[in-house]
Amino acid sequence: MKSQAQLIAKFGDPYNDRLGFERKWMVLWIVPADIRAAIPCLPSRIYLNRLIRDVLEKTLRKLIELGLHTEIVSYDGVFNIRPKRGSSGISLHSWGIAVDLNAGLNPFRGKVTWSASFLKVWRDIGWICGADWSAASKDGMHFQWENY
Repeated sequence: MKSQAQLIAKFGDPYNDRLGFERKWMVLWIVPADIRAAIPCLPSRIYLNRLIRDVLEKTLRKLIELGLHTEIVSYDGVFNIRPKRGSSGISLHSWGIAVDLNAGLNPFRGKVTWSASFLKVWRDIGWICGADWSAASKDGMHFQWENY
């Protein structure tokens, strides 16, 4: 996983220069109608880092193709400038490169309810899954992109 220093070097510090960061990196993704029809809990627009727009769409389309999209019952956010939960540092959500899904079913440090096949799609495309972390930091709702 990338260090906070590496993230700041790549994207800048969203706490100290939010406007500059957002102008350079953040985009409003209009979620395609067919994806929203298949996964109705998704909003029509998602504000995210431009580097994950295409890979998130690819991931969602693969889940739909395999019939695994029905596991997604809530969208719980991408961009949120905040401290990292459970430890020091800045959350990857602060750079708009992490997605939370099914937070109520996959709480921080709680049980992970995703199927192995669902998680495999995310991993195979290159996402880091919070479901894979140790019990002390397990975060089943969390998927982060660091392949930039």
